[in-house]
Amino acid sequence: MGQVAEKVAIVTGGARGQGAAHARTLAANGASVVITDILDRDGAAVAAEIGDRAHFIHHDVTDEAGWHAVVQETLRRFGRIDILVNNAGIVAFNTTQDTPREQLERTFQVNVVGAFLGLQAVHGPMLSVGGGSVINIASIAGVKGAKGMVAYGVSKWGMRGLTRYAAQDYAPDHIRVNAILPGVIDTPMTRDQAPPGKLEKVMAAIPWGRMGTSQEVADLVLFLASDASQFITGAEIAIDGGATA
Repeated sequence: MGQVAEKVAIVTGGARGQGAAHARTLAANGASVVITDILDRDGAAVAAEIGDRAHFIHHDVTDEAGWHAVVQETLRRFGRIDILVNNAGIVAFNTTQDTPREQLERTFQVNVVGAFLGLQAVHGPMLSVGGGSVINIASIAGVKGAKGMVAYGVSKWGMRGLTRYAAQDYAPDHIRVNAILPGVIDTPMTRDQAPPGKLEKVMAAIPWGRMGTSQEVADLVLFLASDASQFITGAEIAIDGGATA
């Protein structure tokens, strides 16, 4: 408890699934949390559940002006920004040959450009308080090829590259940038969007024998957000039950 006390976090895609778990866990450990998402009802419900130290903002991460508005509202309400969790993302299931250009571009815009704009938007506020922590939620699909999800996989490779470059650029400002690479996590997006039979095949390849939970990922987010990880930057940490071992 209290690992991020007095800190202020922004969690994108925080209305449900992993993002909601990140927001709840950071708040339970002392942080004030701004939750952003395009799912207004779900996002507002999570913020209301957390209480006075949480606030919801409608936000499309591909909108640069929207990022500016989120930062300004966070500063107005809570006075500072210490943590950014770039969690917002979309997934698509198609092969290289079957993927429409529009799907590839949209997935890249949300998953990579959205995180890039977030990094730019929080730099000044984090610099003003002596540093901070940015956590990019990537995927093990950005480590090895996964048949039938090229747009998603390519975007997660991009997030890994963005993490490494930003970590180098932001290190002099004491802003840490790390990536978490979840494997198969039991979320609504995983269950609702996976093709029939896909989950069973994937789980058969997990040495731990099950999907991960949003809380397990959130605990790792908490560690990287806290001062316990203050010498870790540019890292990629897989949380996948041994799938990439």
